[in-house]
Amino acid sequence: MGNNGFFSIESPLYKFMSRLTDMIKLNFLWVLCSLPIITMGAATTAAFTITLKMVEEEEGYIAGPFFREFKNNLGKGSIIGIIQLIAMYAIYLDFQLSKLEGGTMFTVIGVLATFLAFMHLVYAYALLARYENTIINTLRNSYSIGLRYLFKTLGLFLIIVLECGIFMWNFTTILIGILLGPACIILTISGFARPLFRLVENDNEERAAQKEEQEKEYDSDALEDEEFENPDSDGLKEEDFN
Repeated sequence: MGNNGFFSIESPLYKFMSRLTDMIKLNFLWVLCSLPIITMGAATTAAFTITLKMVEEEEGYIAGPFFREFKNNLGKGSIIGIIQLIAMYAIYLDFQLSKLEGGTMFTVIGVLATFLAFMHLVYAYALLARYENTIINTLRNSYSIGLRYLFKTLGLFLIIVLECGIFMWNFTTILIGILLGPACIILTISGFARPLFRLVENDNEERAAQKEEQEKEYDSDALEDEEFENPDSDGLKEEDFN
């Protein structure tokens, strides 16, 4: 069969099956490394390093890079994972207390806590997978990006809820969710996060360029003022800039 055949490596079917296989592998590795619940954050960070590459069509091997990043992020990733578990349990308690008489206040607190937790955590693992930073700054940056691109982040939230609903629809979809669920959600977040990161990176580069240009203009003005105030001084000659 020629290179353009239905089952060639360039065919949509082959690419789909290859991606599906990679997702199943990634999901298995995530579940395996998350079994000690305390390491779930490190496993999630490692998974994001893979899915961010998938978004950029740069994926290669799965297991080797995953375990390497899992080891590298065992500290920070695990701490963020613990923070997430604590936040989820606190939110769960709020909604449980809201069922009691006069529990409206706990409902409000639960909704607010859900919003804040989601905003601080939704991009945190992707940020940790891509950038070197402290845990506090990683959580802050996740919140800042979420707030800056609020509508896109809310759209991401709705898609995640939809995906969870589909995976929990019936027994068959639950089985599919076991095989693909976490990896699929991580890939979805990566698909939203990577373009937003690129926008932030471009903005930072533009600001740095503007700041550098302003500093050059300031230095130039300072030199002109100095030469004007000291007309008899030697000053800087044109060849000094060459």
